[in-house]
Amino acid sequence: MCGVRESDLDDVLQEVFLVVYKRLPEYEERGSARAWLYSICTRLAGAQRRKLWRRREDITVNLPEAPAAATQLERVVDSEALALGHRLLERLPREQRDVFWLYEVEELTIAEIAQAMGCPLQTAYSRLRAARQRILAEVQLATSKEPEHA
Repeated sequence: MCGVRESDLDDVLQEVFLVVYKRLPEYEERGSARAWLYSICTRLAGAQRRKLWRRREDITVNLPEAPAAATQLERVVDSEALALGHRLLERLPREQRDVFWLYEVEELTIAEIAQAMGCPLQTAYSRLRAARQRILAEVQLATSKEPEHA
């Protein structure tokens, strides 16, 4: 989620709880609590992503899944679609990706997103529109290059 590897989610979640606990007395009920929490989460996720550049190993408890059998076409298609979605999100500038994720996945309102990101409302709308246009163009390009399945 938000660029944090699944193996690091528990650690980052713990950090979120610690920050919320420390900053709760400073919280002002001017806006949405969801937006306040999201701003904390995005800052910690960004810090975690920056830490990844310094890591040299990818430690994992579980072995990677074996490739899906060819008879399980639906799982393959779903997996490819999910991978494409992740690639498309990674290509977006961080501000556009965050607005797109918050609006489309987390279902925050544009006003909540603008507050969480500390930007004007129209900037949040502009980032969402730009992210949607870029993703749509990338999807159209990717699907036009795919060979048809027989």
